[in-house]
Amino acid sequence: MTFPGAAPTDATATRVLMIDDDRKMCRLVSDYLSPLGFAVTAVHDGPSGVERAVDAAAAWDVVLLDVMLPGLDGFEVLKRIRRHSEVPVLMLTARGDEMDRIVGLEVGADDYVPKTFSSRELLARLRAVLRRSAAREAAAAEAAGAGESATIEELVVRELRLIPEARRALLAERELELTPVEFDLLWSLVRAKGRVRSREALLDEVRERHYDVFDRSIDVHISALRKKLGDDARAPRYIRTLRSAGYMMIDPATEPDNAAGQAHKG
Repeated sequence: MTFPGAAPTDATATRVLMIDDDRKMCRLVSDYLSPLGFAVTAVHDGPSGVERAVDAAAAWDVVLLDVMLPGLDGFEVLKRIRRHSEVPVLMLTARGDEMDRIVGLEVGADDYVPKTFSSRELLARLRAVLRRSAAREAAAAEAAGAGESATIEELVVRELRLIPEARRALLAERELELTPVEFDLLWSLVRAKGRVRSREALLDEVRERHYDVFDRSIDVHISALRKKLGDDARAPRYIRTLRSAGYMMIDPATEPDNAAGQAHKG
């Protein structure tokens, strides 16, 4: 395995940064992945993990991030990584609690695996997040290559503007930092503005994109979206909750601001 301070040297290998204080686990993962075309570098505390993850020269393809770490826990590490990088992050936990999974997804994890995983499951999860990352990059490159003259479909609700080809969301022309799941949920709601989308429908839609999303996490993602939109669930301008029914993007053409918070509570 490679060690802290060393960077993978094989240009064809998939570069994995593993942030985990369980050194034996790091060795086992490295021993398993190395023959399969992965180059694993391990660091064993939160601050070192942040430093290595945001190092542009390292160009990591994916990060394996433990929740329980000395110095900074995995959630704080992930928050700091997301300020600088969209590198795919697969979180690991010894506990596997549903709340841990929800928090991890909310702060920007791409997937979440309990430490009871089998080596084959880990490999499948890694390949899945790498495929999704490659697809996003390809879509962004295609949009950029189309040139400024190309017509790009956009959807607008009040100050919110969505550009799907570039997977961009702007609020009053300020870029919103959304996770892949958050963007897809927002896109689904905006396309159906004025109509209710059930939790089941939203769940099915993001599952079709192969995200590891489960029933209760839909509510968490919607809550995160509201925060980023500056929306108030009690008097919403964007996303309304309809109890026992689901969520709806408010259509300003049929419902002006002064009526937005009436009739339903979020």
